[in-house]
Amino acid sequence: MGLRANYQYLSDEDLETLKNLDNGDDIFETVEDWNEEAEILLDIDKNWDLLHYMLTGVSASDPIWEDPLSEAVVGVTSIEEIDDFIAYTKKDRVADILKVLEDFDMETALESFGLEEGKEAELYPDIWDYDDEEDEIKEDLLDCFERMKDFYKEVLEADGNVLVTIY
Repeated sequence: MGLRANYQYLSDEDLETLKNLDNGDDIFETVEDWNEEAEILLDIDKNWDLLHYMLTGVSASDPIWEDPLSEAVVGVTSIEEIDDFIAYTKKDRVADILKVLEDFDMETALESFGLEEGKEAELYPDIWDYDDEEDEIKEDLLDCFERMKDFYKEVLEADGNVLVTIY
């Protein structure tokens, strides 16, 4: 199945609830419930690491502090009390993230990217030997990027926070 990334709108009330949970099991169960009920949700499946790399030049396993492009993919504040990756971004960062996403030229970035580069960077998932699918991989990534921009725009309009889960 693999590690999938989901992004969802998080109300101020739910953000406070998340911050006050101290048991890893409670955090995971609560987040799973929210994920099932989310009105604003983005699922980019397994493309999170490649998307982070395309935006920043590094794997998501090395997030860049205070870089809105990195934060778009991995959030700002991660929850340390849990084995899975859960993070959030407060609403005061959403506009900055949306602006840099809108200013980023993904089509140009994809033109210079090859599967060998993904293999050398050891990006997740390990799809780098499928040369015949390179165009499809790039189209899928461009679609994820466009949907991410739409997601952040919708969250900004709703004056919400963002919850990031990768598990």
